[in-house]
Amino acid sequence: MILLDYHILHFMSTHNFLIYFFPFIFSLILAIILTPLIKKLAEKFQILDEPACERKKHIKPIPLLGGLAIFLSFLITLISVWYLGWLNDGVLKSAQIFGIIFSGLILMLGGFLDDKYNLKPWQSFLFPVLSALVAVGFGIVVKYITNPFVAGTGPYGRALFYFDWFNLPISLAAIFSFFWLLGMTYTTKFLDGLDGLVTGVGSIGAIILFLVSLFWDVPLSATSILCLILAGSLLGFLKYNFYPAKIFLGEAGSTLIGFMLGTLSIISGAKIATALLVMGLPILDVVFVVIGRVISHKHFYEGDRRHLHFRLLDIGFSQKQTVFLLYFLTLLFGSSAIFLQSQYKIVAIGVLVLVMVILGVWLTVAYKKKYNV
Repeated sequence: MILLDYHILHFMSTHNFLIYFFPFIFSLILAIILTPLIKKLAEKFQILDEPACERKKHIKPIPLLGGLAIFLSFLITLISVWYLGWLNDGVLKSAQIFGIIFSGLILMLGGFLDDKYNLKPWQSFLFPVLSALVAVGFGIVVKYITNPFVAGTGPYGRALFYFDWFNLPISLAAIFSFFWLLGMTYTTKFLDGLDGLVTGVGSIGAIILFLVSLFWDVPLSATSILCLILAGSLLGFLKYNFYPAKIFLGEAGSTLIGFMLGTLSIISGAKIATALLVMGLPILDVVFVVIGRVISHKHFYEGDRRHLHFRLLDIGFSQKQTVFLLYFLTLLFGSSAIFLQSQYKIVAIGVLVLVMVILGVWLTVAYKKKYNV
């Protein structure tokens, strides 16, 4: 309680509050201003999402490229606070900032090409892979994973795995980090099926990571500021992306959100368990869907209505009800990461798996009862 009170007082001091307030508000305003401009750009060049299959819920073409508005808001704010010296916390390296920027640019390029020319799956896959490789190459790497069941002191005193990135030519750190970033990137890509769903879940995730970094990182950590920049950019865009959406994330936006959450969880000190709690529901949904597709002898990337949000719609939930339910579950499990110690986060993840299984069984029974199948 004393530690919590200290962090609240530290956060509310005038100087510190400005450093936290400015990045959030500036990125929020930028996103609100830039999104209509990007929408007009997408309409001008006919980069639109046509309602051409059963998975599409809209009845008229909707502009894509929303991810570009989010990225530009994030990038402009990041460069501004970096220039002001607000990212110099002694932990975040300049190389890692460049890694975030270059990886984001790769996702923007790939997303634009996919939205414009409808790339084949293997072609669009290349950009997230390259983005993750660039991030790892610039030092966005998990160096240790804490063992939650062993007491210890020092930065690596409770390390379950300790990755010596600098002394191994191809380390476990690089391999683990690459697949972590790629997995997070595809989690939000696959989740993007309803207006405002991924944007809202990403906003909640960024705010949760901010609060966790506020309480457990160094004071005025660069990670906490980056989390606020991402949250502001997403909430500004959500104004136009919530149901009924005036613009969609597009490939660039749906991949950028997951990539950024994965990156922030790494550079904030390997808060993998926190990210798993925040994004646990979408991650488990993707895992179950992919397994189902493989069992059905389909490509894992082939779109269908197996996802949790589509199944909720199928049993009678409205788009808003479905989105708000998933927001609530994300907030419920994500917020537990703020107060729980590592060993209890593992328990919370177990509860999350159980909730997902119960939801799956309930949805299956409700679907069969409604359609008599």
